[in-house]
Parts: sequence; C-alpha cells; structure tokens
Amino acid sequence: MRNFAGIFLCLFCCNAFAQIQFENGYFIDNSGVKKEVFIRNADWRSNPEQFEYRLAEESEVQTAKIEAVKEFVIYDHSKYIRATVGIDRSSNRLGDLRENGAPIMQKEQLYLQVLIEGETNLYGYTDGALQRFFYSRPDSEINQLIWKKYLTRDGKITENNQFKQQLWNKVKCGDITPSQLERLKYEKESLINYFKKYNECRDADVVEFNPSGKKDFFNLNIRPRFNSSSLTITNPTSSTQSVEFDRESGFGVGLEAEFILPFNKNKWSLFVEPTYQSYKSERNYKADNISGGEVDALVEYTSIEIPLGARHYIFLNEKSAVFANVAYVIDIDSGSEVEFKRSFNGSTVNKQELSTEANLALGVGYNYKKRYSLELRYQTAREVLGDYMNADSDYNTFSVVFGYSIL
Repeated sequence: MRNFAGIFLCLFCCNAFAQIQFENGYFIDNSGVKKEVFIRNADWRSNPEQFEYRLAEESEVQTAKIEAVKEFVIYDHSKYIRATVGIDRSSNRLGDLRENGAPIMQKEQLYLQVLIEGETNLYGYTDGALQRFFYSRPDSEINQLIWKKYLTRDGKITENNQFKQQLWNKVKCGDITPSQLERLKYEKESLINYFKKYNECRDADVVEFNPSGKKDFFNLNIRPRFNSSSLTITNPTSSTQSVEFDRESGFGVGLEAEFILPFNKNKWSLFVEPTYQSYKSERNYKADNISGGEVDALVEYTSIEIPLGARHYIFLNEKSAVFANVAYVIDIDSGSEVEFKRSFNGSTVNKQELSTEANLALGVGYNYKKRYSLELRYQTAREVLGDYMNADSDYNTFSVVFGYSIL
C-alpha cells in the first residue's frame, strides 16, 4: 500500500503540470475567413485584447490581436466578439465617487464576452474591478446597460439604475413586471437569467456562454463514511505487547469546508474536513512469558481527524466530474488506550495511552451536479504509540466516503 501511495502522489503531481492549455476553437479574421485552430484557454479574468493559438496541436504558437480578428470561440467554453461601443469607465471605489450620476461614455474597440446568444444578446466586459454589461437586438447596435454609483449632494452613496429602464423599454416580454425588474441586480448571473427568460418567452433559441458557470467558490459538505481499519503493534522487547488486531468495520462522519480556487476553470480546490472516527478491536493470542500462556489485547481508539488537502477536478460534462485529492491528516485522539490482560484472570499486564501522529490521505472520487459525491480514500500508516520508544504501530484505514453539499 505504501507503493500505491507513492504512485498516487507521482500521478497527482504530474497531473498538476499537465493541464490542457490549447483547446479546440476557431476565429474569424477581418476578411471573414473562419479558421479552425487550437486556442490557449487562459480563463481570462479580464477581457483579453489578444489570444494565442496553434494551427495544429504541436505547431508553433502564434498571437492574434484584436485589430486582426473580429471573433473567436473556444468550443463548449466561451465566445468573444470585437465591437466598437460606448463604455462608461466610472470607478465604483468610494474615494473616486462624484456627485454626477450620468455615465461618461467613450468609444472603444473591445472584445466583448458573449454570455447569452438569442434574439436579443447579452455581453460582458471585465477589466480588473470594472464590470460592464451590454446588449443588442436584431434592429440595434450593441449598447451598454447603464449602471453607476455616485454621491448625492449630502454625501450619501446611491446608484444610477438606468439599465432597468432600458430593459423595460427594449427587452420586455410576457409577464415580466416592474417589480421583477426592480429586484434585478447588475450582476452576471442575474442578467443571464433575465435574458434567458426573455428569449424563451420570444420562442428564440438560446445559447449560453458562461465558462465559469455558477460561482461556487465555497462548498460545505456533510461526509458520512464507511471505514475499514486495522492496527498492528510491534514491540521487539516484549512479545506480550506485539499484536496484530483484526480489520474492523465502522462508521465515521465529517464536515468538509471546500474553497474553490478562482482560476484554471475552477478545477482546483482546498479543503479542511474535521472528521469523527472510531476503532475498537480485541485479540487473544499466546505469550510465552505470561502465566497461563494467553493474553487478551483490547484497543478502543476514537479521535477527530483534520485532513488539510488539495483537490483536482476533471469535468466530464456539465453535471459530472471525477476528482483526486491528497491531504495531510492531523489526528486529535480522545484519551484512547490499548490494554493487555492475562486471559486466565483478567488482570492487567500493561496499559498504554495512544499518542497519534499525522499521516497522509489519498482519494479518488466522482461528483454529480456539484451536490453528491462518492470517494474512495486510503490513509497511509499512522503511528499511534508515538510516545513509546520501544513500540512501533501501524494504523491503516480505507474509507468509502459519501458527500452531500448543504451550501
């Protein structure tokens, strides 16, 4: 099993450096020619002004700039179009706010990210802390949805929510009410949902380009588990205190806090998972130096394990993903002990309090709909008699871990 741990760690680390960088896509140049290429997926936080591509998987890397390419797409991920638009770059930082609530528009040539494509389209633009949204109808150019923070004359912060009036005038259908628009936020998910609803109301085909999907940067998961554990104690100075306990089955439960890292398409996360576990076993065996010749060894071991780890996801489709994780496990035992007794009269030969040390946990699993998960986890040998110089111990656990996301 130690060999398995080494192989797992090697594969896990190698996978960290073997991320897909160039993905299938295309771009359309100024002459209208569409070229199928491999585009470097940088999962841009800010809208790019250029991108890198290859004509074939192993060919030379080239750079395409906004002046030469009017549209590019990474299949099943994102789409950007070049547009000359009016944009308000007013800052939302408190120290930069002014009393003028009117937008200050300026013409710029930008790559806009297509968020919703239908009868009426929604676009996004991000530049650092600046975020703006745009829309277009079949009979109009691309226009910014206006939103701006500013100060009133008495120094209070307020907002220009002109985008709600724009949507009421130009992007309204069916049972959309003023109160629904009043609750609308100038945020990506809120506007995406609105434009999807509008296009569906108009019986228009809708394509959503939202590479990051739902921004689940924090997950709280209940993690019950089935454990299969064993313990071996070896004491070269005493055959009485050398015993191999049986592999026992038991249950545990953990509460995992997972933090999704906001890069590389949310494939990486860090987690901490306080977990209750217990192990109880009894073994009878012969010992030459004990009167009666037999010893009963009993161990009762309960603790709180605290794995601190990293996880990597490989997304199979929108609903499913497989993952691998590695964790450093801190163990806090609750005054557990192992006791050795003479079988014939039950008198104690020796009693040792457990003093546990940290170990590693390695796991692979499957996640469905970002809510349900199943993991197979192996823990490397843990020393549970760290305070005893003459004794060595190996505590091993294999677990089947079920997960349910409650947040």
